[in-house]
Amino acid sequence: MSLTALYQHIEQHEWVDIPEGWLQGRTIYGGLVAGMMMQKALITLADTGRRLLSCNVTFVGPVQLAPVRLAAEILRQGKSVTTIEVRLWQDDAVQSILLVSFGVPRESSIVVNQERIAPTFPEVETLKIAEHHPLAPQCFQQMDLAWVDGQYPCTASRKPDFSGWMRFNPLKHENRKMTEADLLVSMDMWPPGVLPMFKTMAPASSLTWTLTYVHPLQSNVHNWFKYKVFTDYAADGYATEYAHLWDDQDRLIAIARQTVTVFA
Repeated sequence: MSLTALYQHIEQHEWVDIPEGWLQGRTIYGGLVAGMMMQKALITLADTGRRLLSCNVTFVGPVQLAPVRLAAEILRQGKSVTTIEVRLWQDDAVQSILLVSFGVPRESSIVVNQERIAPTFPEVETLKIAEHHPLAPQCFQQMDLAWVDGQYPCTASRKPDFSGWMRFNPLKHENRKMTEADLLVSMDMWPPGVLPMFKTMAPASSLTWTLTYVHPLQSNVHNWFKYKVFTDYAADGYATEYAHLWDDQDRLIAIARQTVTVFA
């Protein structure tokens, strides 16, 4: 099932079958879970005049390759901002929660342009797209990732963090206009910033994920994006990090902050 077909199914049904090809270990890739909930929120909003402002995802429990139920509620619809909560249910329990805010532009005298400038990367054609390692999560095949700096996961690096180019794999996804749901599906594909420090393969998973949407998407799913992650702190089995995403025109699209559980 393509993402387009999945989104259409979410629009028409309360219960949704998760497509194959998105496993992350024994559970479903968190980005797909977040993207499904975002699609449910967009359908519930039903207002193209209100743009995504921010969202927060809490991954309560593991989602299996089995049907899920998506339930959405508009918590408040004000003059400027609409706030929606989406819950993903499986096995009679809430497994993930999305809290998302949409808003309309408002007149304001306050203008600040201090956004993080996009780094200068080598042309992606000069880089090697990361090959899918047999032990890597199945979901990595859905994206093309090309490291620019930093080390690969599980290479015993002395330092965390990395940057690189990313896009949906053209062999698995038809080219079309990118949506906010696609943004969540794709941006979570990069591993946590501390993973290069792992000496051997070991689990690490997102606990909470907060995303602030900056400039509206003007890209197709086959366009490349720039990504850079920075780890603030890691100890006692948890890490906190933030990441920036720019499109191929160097527009800042999103800023993400994440709490990661570390099992190494």
